[in-house]
Amino acid sequence: MFIKEVESPQLVEKMEENDELVIIDVREMHEISRGTIQGAIAMPMASIPVRLNEIPKDKEVIFICRSGARSGQVCMFLGQHGYENVINLRGGMIGWVRNGFEPVIPEPASSTY
Repeated sequence: MFIKEVESPQLVEKMEENDELVIIDVREMHEISRGTIQGAIAMPMASIPVRLNEIPKDKEVIFICRSGARSGQVCMFLGQHGYENVINLRGGMIGWVRNGFEPVIPEPASSTY
């Protein structure tokens, strides 16, 4: 199965052009807490099968991880479940930083009790 991929500079262009672009970070929460891409949704890889309803089929969705391996696996999985607009960030956060882009530290989740 073919996986669509995007390089970090092209992702920045997509982010500037498309305000409806969905970016999902599939790393574990302790990894995400060290820095991610602005606006990325935290959705650890293991939670993907039970959170399919949260992943839109009608928008481009970019998946990121540390190196591009886990997010590539997620793209393959989703492709097998009828998703056509899923794209892997080649090189993941390692590639993002190597291309000179800064990760952002996500805001801590607020608890509402």
